[in-house]
Amino acid sequence: MSRARALWKRVPAPVVDILLVAVAAVDVWLTMWDHTRLGVTLATLGCAALVFRRRFPLGVFLLTLPIALTQPVALAPLMALFTVAERFRSRPLLAGCVALTAVASSAPWPLASFAEVGRTMTLIDFVYSLATAAAPVLFGQLLQTHRDLARRLAEIEEAREHERALHAQAVLARERAQLAREMHDVVSHQVSLIAVQAGAMQVAAQDPNAKEAARTIRSLSVTTLDELRTMVTLLRASGGQATELTPQPTLADLHRLVESSGTHAQLKGELPPTVNTPAQRALYRTVQEALTNVRKHAPGATARVELWQDADHVGVTVTNTPPTRPSLSLPGSQHGLVGLRERADILHGTLETGPTAEGGYRVHLRIPPSAD
Repeated sequence: MSRARALWKRVPAPVVDILLVAVAAVDVWLTMWDHTRLGVTLATLGCAALVFRRRFPLGVFLLTLPIALTQPVALAPLMALFTVAERFRSRPLLAGCVALTAVASSAPWPLASFAEVGRTMTLIDFVYSLATAAAPVLFGQLLQTHRDLARRLAEIEEAREHERALHAQAVLARERAQLAREMHDVVSHQVSLIAVQAGAMQVAAQDPNAKEAARTIRSLSVTTLDELRTMVTLLRASGGQATELTPQPTLADLHRLVESSGTHAQLKGELPPTVNTPAQRALYRTVQEALTNVRKHAPGATARVELWQDADHVGVTVTNTPPTRPSLSLPGSQHGLVGLRERADILHGTLETGPTAEGGYRVHLRIPPSAD
């Protein structure tokens, strides 16, 4: 049965309408007894109107009603009634259409012959016509309900697929967050200790080979720590789209950072391109964290970012004015400046922070230009 329904759905709608017109015309030709010019005209108009039953179901139904007057059981009005029931949900409307069809089918034609037929026979014909007209309405409503159920099942299946996808993403996010915590709390901490101990060994060692080995260990530890922090950031990234591995920021990105910081900030000074990558990252992250704190804790304040260098060090100083309006209570991890100090310590630099005499705040980073 499902295969037959699938084959029927493949038939184009115009072909179906033409077939219905042909069936209705054959039915009229075989059973119609009113062969007057008026009867033939009304029958022809009603059959031809079935072509437009999809666009004007109610109008076509009314045009086919005269056919019911000239036949005991006319197919054209039943076809039009089925289309009305398939397209509309109003029960009063459908009940009225059934009643009109029953009246047209049971009324004697011409009306002058009513006395010959009699009231009893007319009433019996009306009851039978009422039952006959109710059949296509029930089939039409059944088809409409079937379509609604199919649409609802498709929506439910789509919702389930979406829910399964969200559940899978949530599980993946929890696993990534757990892995990020493990890497941050355990691995990063241990690598930081390795770098600090290697730096102390490099300073205390007397043997040149041991000093070189300690320097290599410290350099590799710092590089590994940067990579671990990048991986933790990627693992903590949320959203359904894949996170792209973008290049790490450098001094060349400071101008864009200052312009997009959301504060009134100015960038002054330049540093030579010989500053190595770890030092550039430290300078960039310091400016980023300082401007973020200005935006969060000093609304309306202006900031000044100064890049500087001397004989042995390079650095950046970020100073902001007092806020011009009260700050909002925003959540924070309180680990930003701590992380910057750890990074500066690993690179053999210093980070100084504190309020200014004018009521603002100052962040001062000082690191060797070839820190590794």
